[in-house]
Amino acid sequence: MSGPRVPMVETPRVSVIITAYNEGETIVACLDRVLEAVSLPCEVLVVYDSPDDTTAAYTEKYAAIDARVVPTVNRSGPGPARAIRWGIDHARADVVVVTMADGCDDPQQIDQLARLVERGVVVAAASRYARGGQQVGGPVLKRTLSRLAGLTLHWFARVGTRDATNSFKAYDRSFVREVGIESVDGFEVGLELVAKARRLRRPVAEIPTIWLDRSFGVSNFKLAKWLPKYIHWYRFAYGPKLSPEQIRKAVPS
Repeated sequence: MSGPRVPMVETPRVSVIITAYNEGETIVACLDRVLEAVSLPCEVLVVYDSPDDTTAAYTEKYAAIDARVVPTVNRSGPGPARAIRWGIDHARADVVVVTMADGCDDPQQIDQLARLVERGVVVAAASRYARGGQQVGGPVLKRTLSRLAGLTLHWFARVGTRDATNSFKAYDRSFVREVGIESVDGFEVGLELVAKARRLRRPVAEIPTIWLDRSFGVSNFKLAKWLPKYIHWYRFAYGPKLSPEQIRKAVPS
C-alpha cells in the first residue's frame, strides 16, 4: 500500500472478522482483497491468539496505513472458536461477517451477506451447495462430510441454508449476544449459530458461493478433533422451538 492514510470509519455498517494463525505476509494479500471488495463502511478485525503470531507484525504495519484494519489479540484462549467470539464481542458494527485468512472465501460477497442481515435475517450464509455454488479443491473426506451435513440439515431440519458448516457467514450481532457462543475449539461456531437460529425459529438465508482451496500455506482445520463438536450441533438443530433462555442452557455433551 502507498498514499495517504485511510482513516477509521466512525460508524461501520459491517465488521469483518478474520481469524488468523501464523499467516505471516500472506495476510497482506487477504486484506488487499477484502478492502478492495467491500464497499460498505467497514472495519476489519484481524484476530490472532498471541502478539508473537507471525500475522501480527504485518497486520500492524497495514493498520498504520489503513485505520479500518484493527489488529486484535484474542485474550480468551487459543483456537478459532474463541477468536471468532472475541472478534464479535469487540466489533463495532451491528452486522459482523466472519471470513478466513486463507483466501478461500470470496470477499466480493461480504456486502451482499451484510445486507441480508440488515434486511432481517439473523444468519446469512455463503453456500457452496446452493444452486450456482461450488467447492473447488480441499480434502475429499472433509468435502463429503460437509456436503452431507449441509444438505441433510437443509432437507430434514429446514435450517435455511444448504451449507451450515461453512464459516463464511454474516450475523446479526444482537442475535449472537442473545444466544451466546459455547464453542471453544474449532470452526463449528457457524454450525452452532445456524442450529440455534433454527431452534429459535429465526430467519436464515443463503447466497451461492464458489469456495477455492487455499493456494498457499497449510490448513489449520483439525477434522478428527473437531468432528464430535460438529456432530453435537448437527443433532441440536433438530427439535422443537426453544426460548432464548433454553437455548443458552445448551452445552456440548
